[in-house]
Amino acid sequence: MGSSMEPGRRVTVFGGSGFIGRYVVRRLAQQGWIVRACVRDPVAAAFLKPMGNVGQVVPMRTNLADDDAALAAAVQGADAVVNLVGILAESGTQTFDALQAEGPARLARAAKAAGATSFVQVSALGADANSASKYARTKAAGEAGVRAAFPDATIVRPSIVIGAEDGFFNRFAQMATWLPALPLIGGGETKFQPVYVADVAEAIVRAIDNPAARGKTFEAVGPRVYTFRELMEYLLATIDRHRGLIPVPWPLAEIQGTIMGMLPIKLLTRDQVELLKTDNVGTGAPGLEAFGIVPAAMEVVAPVYLAAYRRGGRFAKTAANA
Repeated sequence: MGSSMEPGRRVTVFGGSGFIGRYVVRRLAQQGWIVRACVRDPVAAAFLKPMGNVGQVVPMRTNLADDDAALAAAVQGADAVVNLVGILAESGTQTFDALQAEGPARLARAAKAAGATSFVQVSALGADANSASKYARTKAAGEAGVRAAFPDATIVRPSIVIGAEDGFFNRFAQMATWLPALPLIGGGETKFQPVYVADVAEAIVRAIDNPAARGKTFEAVGPRVYTFRELMEYLLATIDRHRGLIPVPWPLAEIQGTIMGMLPIKLLTRDQVELLKTDNVGTGAPGLEAFGIVPAAMEVVAPVYLAAYRRGGRFAKTAANA
């Protein structure tokens, strides 16, 4: 729990109330940082406050799509800045361009101007300027913009992140409680390398003060590769639900993604279908081990929070109690 770093140093975390963000904020608070958590809704993010001492964790209403003056105010006095903002589907002003391509570069420029000594950009394993997916292209653009503005920035690229509040296993487990079958987009052969959220958060925190990490890109992946079919089979076995697995050919998935992407709740979009056509696994670049972290196995982590689905309930554990 302790740290050799000076107490009272300041860090600004964008996306601090998100899935990964709450783990990052908690770990930073444990190490003595004064944390400014930039979020869209400070009231909803009040659960972050007990993660530190009184006044140590402060939710602040700031959006990565806000103007430059707002970003400058958010990073004023910060020794380090962490950007965790990302979306899987666009909605209103929350666009891929604003939040994933332009926002990171603007934030990095603000951090550099404010005198921050460390910047950590959390991207995605599928970031690719040549991808057919806009999500992946804008993630790559965000990385490039951060590098141009803050050359010493550390970039972390996670695969699918799992944990108690994840949007992956929880979503499909909920679907399995009422659907007779689960879909296998493209036949379910896309490969993934799930990584535990606490391991990702620990790498981000360690990257802040690691001189060897500056200016480099790391892949946050778990210890094993699975196909999407294998992940669904594992999920169903773990929650003891007998459901069919129906392969959905790519052309049909594209049509479904187009239609479902128009709905208020976007369970699937055309862009996500494009993203699923590419394996989401490590390439051999430096990973969690570079930070002295042995990645936890999915089989150790997932059963703990998926157990509730055996009872037909929904697990609601938070990082504060993890």
